[in-house]
Amino acid sequence: MNSFLEIITEIWHFSLFSVPDGGAVTVGQLVLVVVVLVVGYLVSRLIEYVIGRRLADSRLRPDAVHTLKRVLFYALLVGVFMMALSLLNVPLGAFAFISGAIAIGVGFGAQNIINNFISGWILMAERPIRVGDFIELESGEGVVEQIGNRSTRIRRSDGVHLLVPNSLLLERTVINWTLLDQEIRTVIRVGVAYGSSPQRVAEILLKATTDQPEVKKEPPPTVIFEDFGDNALVFDSYFWCDVSGERSLRVIRSAVRMRMSRMLEENNIVVAFPQRDVHMDVRGPIEVRLPRSD
Repeated sequence: MNSFLEIITEIWHFSLFSVPDGGAVTVGQLVLVVVVLVVGYLVSRLIEYVIGRRLADSRLRPDAVHTLKRVLFYALLVGVFMMALSLLNVPLGAFAFISGAIAIGVGFGAQNIINNFISGWILMAERPIRVGDFIELESGEGVVEQIGNRSTRIRRSDGVHLLVPNSLLLERTVINWTLLDQEIRTVIRVGVAYGSSPQRVAEILLKATTDQPEVKKEPPPTVIFEDFGDNALVFDSYFWCDVSGERSLRVIRSAVRMRMSRMLEENNIVVAFPQRDVHMDVRGPIEVRLPRSD
């Protein structure tokens, strides 16, 4: 038994290599470093999760909570890494030289990864795009669910997820519906048949728009007599509403259209449809035959 312990002790203190100005690194130190890194990573994840749950119950926005969680996680990882270096007796000067050489090599080989990583931190710091925002891109539109280290996850209205590199969100034009507020101005176009009273139609459309609960009172809705169309008198109803995305805006416009249709029908005003009048220049009698019903 004593010989077995002696063998274990000898292996534990066996010198693997030496560090300049730091002494020798033994098997035991290397094992401790691996344990510290693994345990430190797991503990950092646990602390990030617990703090995130606590902050989620506060009044902070989801994007602010996400940023604080990421900063805390990486700060803990840096602390764990520095602790591992102290166990190996690695001087910070040697580490700075090694890290500089590694950074140069990695920089040339992973420019896109580093670019997206830094872009992710810029997005979380500058906050032009936040978790929960509804945005439009060239590849689609949807709600921002997560801003990761390399890419941002966006959930489209149809449930499909988009993974967009962070650098593209800084380099390309992005339309953010909810950057400062959720107020959106929209318009509904209605065409009514000729012969209808324009004043009466405008009153009906304005009342139908104003009575909708989701329509904002300030600024007030406006109805414009837009044009004399080919087949209809064209009216545009402009109004503002608070929406969280394209789907909720479509729901509000649908409700307003239904109310407009009902009120126009109650006032015997016909919603126009395409019509064509055909004029025939006939210089003689026309024979008309009707089909016989047996």
